[in-house]
Amino acid sequence: MSNHRHRLAQGQRWVVKIGSALLTADGQGLDQVAMKAWVQQMVELQRAGVDLVLVSSGAVAEGMVRMGLKSRPDSVHELQACAAIGQMGLVQAYEWFFREHGVKTAQVLLTHDDLADRQRYLNASSTLRTLIEWQVLPVINENDTVATDEIRFGDNDTLGALVANLVEADMLIILTDQEGMFDRDPRHDPDAVLLPEVQAMDERLLAMAGGGGSLGRGGMLTKVRAARLAARSGCATVIASGRGENILVRLRAGEVLGTLLLPEQDTLAARKQWLAAHLQHAGRLVIDAGAIRALREGGKSLLPVGVKKVEGNFTRGEVVACVDADGVQIAVGVVNYSAAEAQRIAGQSSDKIERLLGYVDAAELMHRDNLVVL
Repeated sequence: MSNHRHRLAQGQRWVVKIGSALLTADGQGLDQVAMKAWVQQMVELQRAGVDLVLVSSGAVAEGMVRMGLKSRPDSVHELQACAAIGQMGLVQAYEWFFREHGVKTAQVLLTHDDLADRQRYLNASSTLRTLIEWQVLPVINENDTVATDEIRFGDNDTLGALVANLVEADMLIILTDQEGMFDRDPRHDPDAVLLPEVQAMDERLLAMAGGGGSLGRGGMLTKVRAARLAARSGCATVIASGRGENILVRLRAGEVLGTLLLPEQDTLAARKQWLAAHLQHAGRLVIDAGAIRALREGGKSLLPVGVKKVEGNFTRGEVVACVDADGVQIAVGVVNYSAAEAQRIAGQSSDKIERLLGYVDAAELMHRDNLVVL
C-alpha cells in the first residue's frame, strides 16, 4: 500500500457519489443488483467505523425510464418532472436495501441556494452531522424538482464535492462507468494511459478531461473540477469504476484502483488555514479557564457556560475569536448564535438555551468541527 493510498484506509468520513449511468444500467432502469452490492459494501464500511454520506444521481434517469423517454429532456420543467417521478423509485430502493442490513437512511435534497446562504449552510451541516452521529446514512441528491437554471448544481459530481466540504470528509469517492482518469479519452484512443495518482490542482488535468454522457450532466471534466473543489478543504478524491467487484471495500484496503486526486494539504491543515485567514474577526468571546482547558486539552466544543463576555455585533455563521481574560487569543471559530443571542446564553448551561431564546439551534456556541485552537 502506498503512503497516499494508505489515507483511504485511515479516512474516517467518506462521501460516496454514484452516477446515473451506473445506477440505471445505462438507461435501462434502476440496476437493483448493482445497488444491492454497493449497499452491502457501504454497510461493511460503516460497521468498520467509517462515517458515510451517499450522493446519488439517478432520479432524472429513472424518471425517463418510467416515462419511456429515450433522450434527456431539454426543458427545465420536464427535467423537474422526471426527477419527481424517478426520486420515488430511487429512495424506495435505497431504503429497502439498507433496511435489510438494519441500517437507517435519510433523504436529503439540496440546491445550490441552500449552500450559498450562510444560515441554510449551517442548518444543512448541523443536520448531516446529527445524522452521522446517529449512525443514519444520508442519501443526498440535488433537488431537481425545484431547482432552476440559476440555482442547480449542474451535476452531482459538484454536489458531491460541496457535500464533502460541508461534512469535512476525508475522501470523496466518485463511482463512474470509467476505470478512472486517463491522459487521453480511452473511448477514442486505445493507447490512453490510466493515471493512478495525480495532484488535484494540476492544471493539465482539465485539458485531459473529456465530455459527458447522454444520461448524466457530468463527464470526466466535472469530476476533475469536483476533485479540485473538494481539495480546497483538504479532501482527497478517487475516481473509479463502480462496476469493479467490491470496489469500495478494496479502495478502503488501499488497493490501487482508479485515480487518486490528492489535495495540497490535509483536512485539518486546510480548515486551519481557512479560519486563520480571517484576520478580521466579527467579534470576540472572552472565555474562562475551564473552557480554555476543554478546548486545548480535551478537543471539546465551546459551550455557553464557559463564556464570560461577548464583544462585537456578529451574526450566526461568522468567524469569531475566543480570548482569555487578558485578551490573548485562544481559538478562532464559526459561531452558532448571533452576538445578541450569545449575550443572553453566556455563562448558562446548554439545557437552558431553549428557555432563554425560545429555541435551540445547537447545544454548542462553537462546535469543535468549526473551531481551531491556536
